[in-house]
Amino acid sequence: MDDSFLEGKTALVTAASRNLGAVIAERLAQHGARVAVNYNTSADAARDLVEHLIEDTGRDHLSIQADVTRSHEIRRLVDTAVRAFGGSIDVLVNNAGPFSMTPFSELPEAEWDHVWDANVKAAYLASQLVAHGMREAGWGRIVNVSAASYVLRNHSIYGLAKQAMIVLTEELAVELGPEVTVNAVAPGQILESADDIAEFDPTFVERAIAATPAGRLVTRREVADVVVDLCRPERGGLTGVTVPVDGGFRLRSF
Repeated sequence: MDDSFLEGKTALVTAASRNLGAVIAERLAQHGARVAVNYNTSADAARDLVEHLIEDTGRDHLSIQADVTRSHEIRRLVDTAVRAFGGSIDVLVNNAGPFSMTPFSELPEAEWDHVWDANVKAAYLASQLVAHGMREAGWGRIVNVSAASYVLRNHSIYGLAKQAMIVLTEELAVELGPEVTVNAVAPGQILESADDIAEFDPTFVERAIAATPAGRLVTRREVADVVVDLCRPERGGLTGVTVPVDGGFRLRSF
């Protein structure tokens, strides 16, 4: 398979200045895409990433500030990327996904709105905004980032939102085919983010590894490479699928 299969294509990755989003942006660029790196508050990280991508690939990339919990900013984000690249967006990765495990009985409405809007509403709206251009061009790839939390029932609004991402993926796949494929990845706990989850639950990582058939956590690179693989031309027959990248964490025995 061609390593530069995204040559001439454009990609937009939300929440891409750091962590998993940054690795996804980097891998898309390494396979030929020009990448729009969305960020909200991490301007320096986004700038540094774009400079790295330009130096590494010799192609134009850019960073775009937008708070994806706000509809008008998502519209501005997509419009800015389209105008900067001079055409439609070919690849959209809906990566934004703030976490919460505040119990529903205690969950403030504002926290519900923040997690739901950044995860689900942003994915719906960004997908809607790029869909027309993709269909007119006759080709497009949308990849939504869910999470293994969709199988858990103590991750509150986050688990609900990540389950909703799977349903949204399937519905969009039905609506946007055959020109556009819509798939999702559902990462388990990511190795490089272990310290982040420890702030919520210090025992989670140890218990997660013990419950994972692979006996380890997955890495950002592993997840990003699955995202990129879903964007290959050869994957046109794969749509409406959620790929678990979790080392088997979702599997339960009794």
